Amino acid sequence: MPRDDEMLDNWWDEAYSGPMSFMRFKFSKDLANADIAVLGVPYDLGTTNRPGARFGPRAMREQSTLTGEFEYGLWPWDYHIAEHHTVIDYGDICNFVGYPQRMIDVLEETVDKIIASDTVCFSMGGDHFISLPLLRSHVRKHGPVALIHFDAHSDTWVDDDYNHGTMFYHAIKEGLLDLEHSIHVGLRTPNPETHGIEIIFADELDEMKASEAATRIRDRVGDKKAYLTFDIDFLDPAYAPGTGTPVSGGPTVMMGRKILKGLKGLNIIGADLVEIAPAYDPIGNVTAVAGATLGGDILYLLSEALRK
Repeated sequence: MPRDDEMLDNWWDEAYSGPMSFMRFKFSKDLANADIAVLGVPYDLGTTNRPGARFGPRAMREQSTLTGEFEYGLWPWDYHIAEHHTVIDYGDICNFVGYPQRMIDVLEETVDKIIASDTVCFSMGGDHFISLPLLRSHVRKHGPVALIHFDAHSDTWVDDDYNHGTMFYHAIKEGLLDLEHSIHVGLRTPNPETHGIEIIFADELDEMKASEAATRIRDRVGDKKAYLTFDIDFLDPAYAPGTGTPVSGGPTVMMGRKILKGLKGLNIIGADLVEIAPAYDPIGNVTAVAGATLGGDILYLLSEALRK
């Protein structure tokens, strides 16, 4: 069971009451006593279609009051993260409205500070462009990393522009990625250039068991340090309509969760979940529910990596 000092004072109360932090972990800037920090990045100026992902971190926190309400942990994990690690909600970066470069500078500075304290960072977007400054910070500490990328899009389009479809191309140009151990999962849009990254296309994934997909990922990554990024449009729009660039033909939430759980034990040194735009949910914040749940799974992967 988690210690009371790990959680918000109302963490055992009804999900609709009290302040909202991610999975009810305490808001804190105390990195000296933290193992994992959750950081919100409410930025969506890198979108090429529908905006609104700036509201993603707030929506994930709101729905995580449900996913984080049980003292036993997040099903089907058989423990609560707070039994092993101190997790804090570090809040959001802010004060960059209309200034993309300012956002980049603030995000890199903040994440540099977090991981310099040997605290692992899980970031909530925001559009997918935020992965570029996040990778820069992680590579400064760890060196080039293997990329585990769940998405309907490759985000490696060759273009001098910086947006949520080009950031991994720029990451490759900057030498941030260990391409021989990187993998895209769930792609179902044109991808004219692989850049050496392995791809599991969505039609192939549809024929696979989750355990088989997890094995492909594990075989590709091996024991390398890896950064995991999860675009919510990896899921079919039936399960995640609230996103800027939905693409039909994707996996279910359960498929995504099973694949993630199958990555238990990989050396994942940082992660993000991005592109939740709650304004496009028809009712019930279903995309944020999925994102909060998958975000919880990613926290467990980070916890497992720390324990290993």
